[in-house]
Amino acid sequence: MKLSKRLERIVSMVPRLGPEGCVADVGTDHGFVPIRLVELGVCGQALAMDVRPGPLARARDHIRRHGLERQIDTRLGDGLEKLMPGEAQVVVIAGMGGELMLRILEEGSHVRRKISHWILSPQSELSQFRHGLEGLGLCIREEEMLQEDGKYYTIMDVVPGAMDYKREYQYRYGDRLIQKRSPVLAEYLEREMSQNRRIRAGLEGQTGEGAARRLGELVQEYQVMEEAWAAMEGKQKDSDAMGGSSGKTGDASSRGSGKTGDASGRGSGKTGDARAGNSGKTGDPVPGRKQEAGKGV
Repeated sequence: MKLSKRLERIVSMVPRLGPEGCVADVGTDHGFVPIRLVELGVCGQALAMDVRPGPLARARDHIRRHGLERQIDTRLGDGLEKLMPGEAQVVVIAGMGGELMLRILEEGSHVRRKISHWILSPQSELSQFRHGLEGLGLCIREEEMLQEDGKYYTIMDVVPGAMDYKREYQYRYGDRLIQKRSPVLAEYLEREMSQNRRIRAGLEGQTGEGAARRLGELVQEYQVMEEAWAAMEGKQKDSDAMGGSSGKTGDASSRGSGKTGDASGRGSGKTGDARAGNSGKTGDPVPGRKQEAGKGV
C-alpha cells in the first residue's frame, strides 16, 4: 500500500506506543493511516472512525484485505463521540478545515485529558486554529510543513500544556516552523508576499470605500508576513519569541484564516518541514528566499 507524502508524514509523527497502545484516526476515509500504523508496529490496536458510512465501508474493506480485523476496529460517528476515555493514547485528525477540527476538539472534552498526543493537520483557518488550541489548554510540541501536488500542508504534534505566543505572526505562520527556518514555509511566504504586492499594485489608484478597505487589509497582512521573515532571519527581538506559560498572547485583531491545503492560499497559511528542534542558526539568510530590492510595503 503506497501512501501519499502527506499521509506518510502524518504516520511518521505518531509516537511509538508498542503492542499495548491504541491510535484513533478521526475522519479515517480509506483507513490507510491506521493500517500503516499497525503494520509498522507503532501501535497494536487502532480505531478507524468516520461520520460517513461510505468511507467507513471502504476502510473496513481495506482493513479486511490486510488481515487486520482483530487489530483495527471501525466506528461510525461524529468526531470523537464514539471514543471512550482511556481507549486511545493518540488521536489523528487530518483532511478537514481548521474550524471543523476545532469543533471536534471542543466537543471531545470527555476524552481530551486522556490523550497524550494529537497529530493534527488542519487545511484552513490556521491562525484561528492555533489560537483555539491555546484556549483548549493544548500546545504545539512540533510542527512540520510540506508541499504535495501544488498544495501546502501543515502537520502538528499537539500535547497538553500552555502555548504562549507573543505575536500574531507566530499563530499565523507557526512558531515552530519559523524557529527552525523551514524551507517550505520560506517558499510559501515568498509566494504570499509576491501575491500581496501584485494585488496591492492593482488596487492603487482605485477609488471607493471597498478598494481602500481592502488595500488597508493587504498592508496589514504584509506587515505580519514581514515580521515572520524577520523572525526567520533572527532579526526579531527576543521578547517576540515563544514564551513560557505566562503572559497574554498576540494581536488577535490581525488574525487571518489562510488555507494551506489550497494551492492559492491567501493571507495566513500554515506549514511545516522535517522535524528539527528550535536550535537552527538564526543569523543566516532564510533558506529559499530570493533577495529583492525595494519591495517594502
